Amino acid sequence: MSGEEPRGRRAGGGPRTGRAGTARRELVENELLEHATRLFAERGFAGTSLQDIADAIGITRPALYYYVRSKDELLAKLVTEVTNGPLDELDALAARTDLDPVAKLRGVVGIIVGRRVAQPERFRLLIRSEAELPAELTAAYAASRRDVLTSIAGVVEDGVRAGRFRPVEARVAALGVLGMCNWVAWWFHPGGRDTGEAVVAQLADMAVGALARPDDQTLEGEGPAAALKMLRQDLDHLERVLDL
Repeated sequence: MSGEEPRGRRAGGGPRTGRAGTARRELVENELLEHATRLFAERGFAGTSLQDIADAIGITRPALYYYVRSKDELLAKLVTEVTNGPLDELDALAARTDLDPVAKLRGVVGIIVGRRVAQPERFRLLIRSEAELPAELTAAYAASRRDVLTSIAGVVEDGVRAGRFRPVEARVAALGVLGMCNWVAWWFHPGGRDTGEAVVAQLADMAVGALARPDDQTLEGEGPAAALKMLRQDLDHLERVLDL
């Protein structure tokens, strides 16, 4: 790219307009985040300047200001993308009425693992940079993390109430699912022996397998009577195990 003209502007100096301009800007902003992520990881947030980022992209520093005004704003964009992106998808998934709890749990794994597989460097950088986040950004990041956990716990709770999942503490189960999914960012390598699709499928099977009731212990019907019947089945099983 030329170092004289900021991407996303016409030769005359004005910003591009319309769909082409919007698409162009999104491409450049994504490239900007990619280079910033790499430089922050290599040099640290404090050790990276906007000039370093501009040089990496191949534009002048004044041109860079068309897309971002400061390193803090750039880091805020990264935090928002990593945390709010999956949150929006998780909320949309939880609101669907055409999926049962098992399908929603598989969807949860697909959303989170899909993002960790696609952009592992960004998530790893965010985790490493937590201590360097400005106070207001730390608060927003923490709130987004809580919302993600709440969304996943809601899927687990729905599954427990429907009799599809074992009677577990939903928050603990959600933390387990989330931790398993997030860890992918540390061991998955694009182009390696495992494909992203295969990883998603296997981890989805593991999440469901850890929570699902055996087929012969699913809730028959709805309401307190059905729940009491299942509880009696669980007590009978416990008595047999303890040989009472």
